[in-house]
Order: sequence, then C-alpha cells, then structure tokens
Amino acid sequence: MTNIVKVKTGSKYEEMGSYSRLVAVDNWIHVSNTAGRHPVTKEISSDLVEQTHQVFANIEAALAAVQASLADVVCSRVFIQNPADVPTVMGVVGEKFRGIDPASTVTCPPLGSTVYLVELEVTAYRGASSAAVTHIKIGE
Repeated sequence: MTNIVKVKTGSKYEEMGSYSRLVAVDNWIHVSNTAGRHPVTKEISSDLVEQTHQVFANIEAALAAVQASLADVVCSRVFIQNPADVPTVMGVVGEKFRGIDPASTVTCPPLGSTVYLVELEVTAYRGASSAAVTHIKIGE
C-alpha cells in the first residue's frame, strides 16, 4: 500500500496556500520551493550567502523529518531573483551538492517578494545516498 507523509513547518504561507513543505510518497520526496526565512525567528537575512545557507538548512530539516538528507536529492530547481547573483548562489549550491550531483535547473524569475533573493525546490529519493551510482560523461 502506498504511504504518503506530509510535513508542515508552521509557515503562515503553508496555511494560507494550503500546501505542505514536503510530501513523501513512499520513497519519493517532493520539497516545495523553499525560501531562506529562519523557522524560529521568522527573519530573512538580506545577505545573499546567509539566505542561501538558510534555504539549505530549511530543506535539510524537512528532509530529516522523513529520514532523508541532501545526499538523497536527485533533482533541484534553483530560483534566483537577480541574474547577477547566479555565480554566488551556484557557489553555495555546488558546495552543498558536491558529490551528490543532482539534475538541476537554474532560472531567474521574479520571486514572491523582493526580500527573497533565492529559493530552492528539490526532489529526493529516500535511499539514493546509499544506492550504486554509474557516472557517464558525454562528449569527452
């Protein structure tokens, strides 16, 4: 039988929009687009690097709630408010995903508020971190 787990973090936007931060369907885990707002203080840093690290901390906490981690991420979608910030954000993304190497999309659309400098959405597969991986390089 399919097992579905829905995780809420207490964000007022989750209630307003009637959505979950994370939905796990068996081993597939879908994490909603996540901003860098601190879950306790509700503050959001104006510093791009700090905000990006908080985005990852928020996602890591949600994944941990269902016994998963960043190492289980198989796909990421990175949303960056300002195209000039792409190198800085991708430096942090590369640091966090080094060796995990998920499929990824990076785009620069307007976000829900100008205070959000970066948001990230991920799909994970519980157990991917311990699965055998074959690396294929094309064009070399």
